[in-house]
Amino acid sequence: MAMPESAAVGLDESTASKARYEKIFIGGKWVAPEDGGVIESIDPSTGNPWAVVAFGGSRDVDRAVAAAREAFEGPWGKMPGWERAGVLRRFADLYKERAADLAVIESRDNGRALRESRVDVGGHSNFYHWFASLCDKTHGRTIPMDDSVHAFTTRAPLGVVGAITPWNVPLMAACWKLGPALAAGCTVVLKPAEQTPVSSLELARIFEDAGFPPGVVNVVPGYGRDGAGEFLVTHPGVDKISFTGEGATAREILKTGADTLKRFTFELGGKAPHILFADADLDQALNAATGSAWALCGQSCALGSRVLVERPIYQKVAEEFASRAAKVRVGMPLDAATHMGPQASREQLSKTLAYIGAGRQEGADLIAGGNRIERDGLQGGYFVEPTVFADVRNDMRIAREEIFGPVAALIPFDGEEEAIALANDTSYGLTAGLWTGDVGRAHRVAARIQAGLVWVNTYRYLRWSIPYGGFKASGWGRENGLEALDPYLETKATVVSTTGTFPDAYAT
Repeated sequence: MAMPESAAVGLDESTASKARYEKIFIGGKWVAPEDGGVIESIDPSTGNPWAVVAFGGSRDVDRAVAAAREAFEGPWGKMPGWERAGVLRRFADLYKERAADLAVIESRDNGRALRESRVDVGGHSNFYHWFASLCDKTHGRTIPMDDSVHAFTTRAPLGVVGAITPWNVPLMAACWKLGPALAAGCTVVLKPAEQTPVSSLELARIFEDAGFPPGVVNVVPGYGRDGAGEFLVTHPGVDKISFTGEGATAREILKTGADTLKRFTFELGGKAPHILFADADLDQALNAATGSAWALCGQSCALGSRVLVERPIYQKVAEEFASRAAKVRVGMPLDAATHMGPQASREQLSKTLAYIGAGRQEGADLIAGGNRIERDGLQGGYFVEPTVFADVRNDMRIAREEIFGPVAALIPFDGEEEAIALANDTSYGLTAGLWTGDVGRAHRVAARIQAGLVWVNTYRYLRWSIPYGGFKASGWGRENGLEALDPYLETKATVVSTTGTFPDAYAT
């Protein structure tokens, strides 16, 4: 069994001062895990435990799936869409009231700067309200035929959904999965990442207080491999898995879940090109490019980590990146002055430092950062300097592989065609950005970039009504927008005779 950073712990006096979450949420009740355990959740800003959390095992997943199935076939499944919308709206309002506290918990659990968490989590209620508005809009269509039949389609909820969320944005990922699943009429078993389980248990309290029928939403923290995640994926009672994480894990999920013919939605990260043309408003482009390079401590699938710069402005951009990297205030996540917190785990710290080493070895020019930060007050935490490599080639590992750390790679290009070729020369295709003062170029380039979401003269603009998802190795399906409902619905065709007659095939 893979441990995130700490083995299971006993409940002795050494854990007395920690936040305690010793029960999981199943069937509308807080229950002790039957075959899981208790682990310590690590504060990445100190490297020390800050919470004690119950983890579920196979029997707990069984209980959660049974509760979700009962709710799906019972009160939730029978509830009309407009009534489901009312329950989800109550939840959204409660979420808004508690968003400030949720932001603190998320920053404590994964190290994200509180100034970022407050903005992100503070907007989630809008997403839930948007999905509530879709609860009674899962329309079918009529199909023109001849006068002998009336044909039409209806949309039916898929069933029980296993939602597996990542450690970088646990509450946002939960929002993007729970919102459409519940709007469609499905029920959910939520399995948060083992590194960041606490905010999802707080989320369960809001579902409880909002008055959802028991079993509609269940929260079972646990390990992935050989734990609650794998049990959820292989469980025959689960109809769909929605997973956000890395591609290697998605491939394992696909293999282990194939025997039960589940449906899958995957959001698997990216290596986004952020293209700066020489005719762009350079000040605004630099604001966006540097801001997106180090957002979320560099731990974002939409990170603009491949900065493609047209050669006439390349030297200026490199100088500005180095200068602005030095101005980023790295510190404790809950400090309001902090711009960037630590990496979310010891494992991620090691991975980021290894990629920085690879960039040096492959000949990229390190012009800013590149080191772990261990100054007074930050020792023991997983802090890394904002890092910039110049003169990067697109065949280098730091340009091709998703680092998930605060590492920007500056790649020069000459002209529109080379920019497009470099942008598309990647196995990923989640997001992309471009800056130009030429409206024709904006449309030409955006149309040819192989990515699910392209930003022009802006970056990281995300809204509930805009579909989000990737091409190629960046995933299957879309989250947000009207398209987000599709993976949680089945289409049923019905054909009704208008004559009531059917010929006898054997009359002649």
